[in-house]
Amino acid sequence: MTLVSFHKGFRVAALTAFLCTGLAGCSTTQNQGEIADPFQGFNKVVFKFNDVADQAVMRPIASGYRTVVPQPARTGLKNFLRNLRAPVNFTNEVLQGDLSGAGTVLTRTTVNTLIGVGGLVDVAAMEGIPYEQEDFGQTLAVWGVDHGAYLVLPLMGPSSLRDGTGLMVDHVFDPLNWYFYNVRPTNEGWAFGRVAAEGLVKREELLDVLDDLRRNSFDYYAAMRSAYVQRRDAMVRDSDTGGNAAMAIPDYGSYE
Repeated sequence: MTLVSFHKGFRVAALTAFLCTGLAGCSTTQNQGEIADPFQGFNKVVFKFNDVADQAVMRPIASGYRTVVPQPARTGLKNFLRNLRAPVNFTNEVLQGDLSGAGTVLTRTTVNTLIGVGGLVDVAAMEGIPYEQEDFGQTLAVWGVDHGAYLVLPLMGPSSLRDGTGLMVDHVFDPLNWYFYNVRPTNEGWAFGRVAAEGLVKREELLDVLDDLRRNSFDYYAAMRSAYVQRRDAMVRDSDTGGNAAMAIPDYGSYE
């Protein structure tokens, strides 16, 4: 990505966020646990494509990763990726007006970077400071923006107009992406590698959850949609710190 293309992405993200925020005043308030699905026909086509790709490629790779890589190494990679996300988490805590949460992010990052071998060991969690993912989708929710239409994104899974906007904004403003795409454009591969690692770690973490959901759901599409909405609502309320497997769904665009 060149500097010009990055600036174009910035303008698109800013415009989308502005429009989405502006819709907050005229949107219909949705009940907790519900979401409008006006594009269900399209969503089901994408959902089927994602499911085929997942069963053919993503799940086998994640299963192999679990089999070959020892648990301590997998945990270390997860911790390291969480530590890299600190600037995004911190910014969104500030935008949400949660200064205590922002302070927690700073504390966790400092402790885990200096004492936890660059973030490989979650020393902060051992001391009772749990990890919380914050993203711009949650920030929009705090500002009063409803989910909007439910969307199933190709390869990235369940989302919504609000959370898809948040995903794009977080990607554009992430300092690491700025560095890889602009300061060191020859190292763009590191940015793609990071995304791939996030997807792998998350898919491995959800192996048992998704297998169980698929096996026990009468309507897998509806079950995934419901799980997505419940979990996002819990994250907005800060009542889910990423450990609630019962409501966990694949989110390959951001790691938590």
